[in-house]
Amino acid sequence: MGDAAHWVNIIILGIVEGVTEFLPVSSTGHLIITAHWLGENSAGGKLFEVVIQLGAIVAVCYEFRARLLQMARDWRGEATRRMAVNLTLAFLPAAILGLLLYDTIKLYLFSPVTVALALIVGGVVIIWAERRPRASRIMQMEELRPRDALVVGLCQTLSLFPGVSRAGATIIGAMLWGVERRTATEFSFFLALPVMFAASGYDLWKSRDLLNWQLAGDIALGFVVSFVSALLVIRVLLRYVSRHNFTPFGWYRIIFGLLVLAVFAS
Repeated sequence: MGDAAHWVNIIILGIVEGVTEFLPVSSTGHLIITAHWLGENSAGGKLFEVVIQLGAIVAVCYEFRARLLQMARDWRGEATRRMAVNLTLAFLPAAILGLLLYDTIKLYLFSPVTVALALIVGGVVIIWAERRPRASRIMQMEELRPRDALVVGLCQTLSLFPGVSRAGATIIGAMLWGVERRTATEFSFFLALPVMFAASGYDLWKSRDLLNWQLAGDIALGFVVSFVSALLVIRVLLRYVSRHNFTPFGWYRIIFGLLVLAVFAS
């Protein structure tokens, strides 16, 4: 593959990551499928797929920079301490299971077919959840209790299966638990910070022997493209959830998953 075609592929993957990271459609699943179709399936490519997620996470830091700075200035305040406790409790279940199952997940679950099946099942769950009657009892992130955060964290463990979607598992899980839609979405954004920094850092360490100047350049370009596209999606998504539900994303997951299965079956 020529250098120009390779750089185009990297830009495409960066856009896919940034656009899908915070939507309930699974960014990892889309990256696996897109990389397979583009022919970017090397071991270094798998490291790239994980690490460029940092671009999307930095976009969260930028979008919520005022709130993060306020939390840093008021680090001894009750609200900041409560948020830190909640994020820690929500982070730990996936972190522990991820460490225990890292090699198994990488070996057996990073394939387009398993991702397609997860997309379809997740789509059905989203449509079911949106049709299920429920009442929101938690309207602001400040109202989240440690027990609520732990429940969201347990939901997040489902996203260790590529194709499930970290955003989808945490947002839909929180909503079923009684968290208002926009609040669930914002908490999912903040929870992404420790989760994705830890996942990317661990993957870099585990795969450090694969790093070279070519892969470092790929990651740098993918990071920038992911950051820009994710920043746009965050702003659009927060406006969207104020007026709409996630049912269209459920149908998208089902249709896309069936399409992938059809392509591989043929």
